[in-house]
Amino acid sequence: MSIEGAEEGLDYYAFDDFEMADMDDDIDFRGRVLGDSDTDEEDEDDDDHNRFDKKITDTSAAEAKKGKDIQGIPWDILSVSRDKYRQTRLEQYKNYENIPQSGDDSQKDCKHTWKGGNYYEFWQNTRSVKSTILHFQLRNLVWSTSKHDVYLMSHYSIIHWSSLSCKRTEVLNVSGHVAPSEKHPGNLQEGFTQTQVSTLSVRDNLLIAGGFQGELICKFLDRPGVSFCARTTYDDNAITNAVEIYNCSSGALRFMASNNDSGVRDFDLETFQQLKCFCYPWPVNHSSLSPDGKRILIVGDNLDGLLVDSQTGKTIESLRGHKDFSFATAWHPDGCLFATGNQDKTCRVWDSRNLSKSVHVLKGNMGAIRSIRFTSDGQFMAMAEPADFVHVYDVKNGYEKEQEIDFFGEISGVSFSPDTESLFIGVWDRTYGSLLQYNRCRNHTYLDSIFF
Repeated sequence: MSIEGAEEGLDYYAFDDFEMADMDDDIDFRGRVLGDSDTDEEDEDDDDHNRFDKKITDTSAAEAKKGKDIQGIPWDILSVSRDKYRQTRLEQYKNYENIPQSGDDSQKDCKHTWKGGNYYEFWQNTRSVKSTILHFQLRNLVWSTSKHDVYLMSHYSIIHWSSLSCKRTEVLNVSGHVAPSEKHPGNLQEGFTQTQVSTLSVRDNLLIAGGFQGELICKFLDRPGVSFCARTTYDDNAITNAVEIYNCSSGALRFMASNNDSGVRDFDLETFQQLKCFCYPWPVNHSSLSPDGKRILIVGDNLDGLLVDSQTGKTIESLRGHKDFSFATAWHPDGCLFATGNQDKTCRVWDSRNLSKSVHVLKGNMGAIRSIRFTSDGQFMAMAEPADFVHVYDVKNGYEKEQEIDFFGEISGVSFSPDTESLFIGVWDRTYGSLLQYNRCRNHTYLDSIFF
């Protein structure tokens, strides 16, 4: 991710009271941090929406089945229909590109998929937690640890939401001073102040937040305080673009950080020591470790991605086909298939046994593919655009059919629960910001099984 990209951003549309905002009167968040909400101008903007905001309620599955909009948008009293507004969004949404016309150039390669799949059904939309975005290109700010538990960024707070108890809990507030409560070599005892969180990762009982200045904040959820604070780099172009937590072959817990200084770093989570650092010719926007731990999938500010050896960092194969810079990667649990998401509005699926070309090219509707997730059983893959659309594909049936989840608002992240039962989607919008939950469709529910 280039500095120029961070400064330019993209345009964002929102609703204004009981009428849709003029599509030419956009809210622009070019490189600014949404958590900086203490200016007079932003306070006034919040006040303007308080009256309307209070009229919007949560939406349950039962209400949605009766016809209520899943986001609570009162289309019946607005001056534009949902279909008309969707059409306008599709026509006027401005996808950010580093390579001009990359989205148009990629269309000829795209696979035709049949829409109408029904793999995850709407369960609830809660406005008790409002997910926010700190950088327009980085959308890994929502993580599920169970079918009821999800973690997300909300301004300067990392929030835990339980859909079972319908309670939100602040896990970590980074608006003030954050300092480690444990002693480890390399731990910055002075900590950080007003960290601008660019990326997030949560797995089991561990939470790691990455920052705009190369910060790493590590917290075990079952321990008080913060365990470790460090800077990955003091480079001027230091932003932490992605973090992945994983278990190595010995079972030890580790994490990998991808940075804008072109580095990929590996850390041990018992000692919090850096074990490896690989450097590449361009900023690394995202990386993922293969299920067998032997390969790392790397993408960044380059048209080609890389598959590299996890021990040496040396390139095994270059991945050619995308027309722009990539910001998302994910491995299928089988360790053979993997996917890359690009600003050319496509997700490419690759087979590591033959990397001469991608095996599928999947098309977004409006913009870059900024987040990709596979279910742990390998049945489905979700890819998220910057706004409005999350696509869920039936992987085991060759990506021939997809479910298109359609709403309005910028997407801060998507996450399947580890047991595959839930799909969470963070939505940022000054009026309709919320957390969407979809549950996996099953032939029979738990209660149905009682009667068999």
